[in-house]
Amino acid sequence: MTTTIRVSTETRNTLNSLAKKKGISMQDAAREAVETYRRQQLLETANTAYAKLRANPKASKDFDDETKLWDTTLADGLDEQ
Repeated sequence: MTTTIRVSTETRNTLNSLAKKKGISMQDAAREAVETYRRQQLLETANTAYAKLRANPKASKDFDDETKLWDTTLADGLDEQ
């Protein structure tokens, strides 16, 4: 299923140029661009949350303590598969 969206001529030209360089359709180039942007936003959100956590000394210590507990499971004697 597809739909039509309006973009500026500049955006269309950029998308067309990117698609030609990769040898893909403009639709695929747009999909890749949106997915890259979605991932970037996810990482920025995670980084903001992590910075907020680290700004709170108690929460930061609690997080570190829990991480240390989980790290002990790495020495459980089981082989990685």
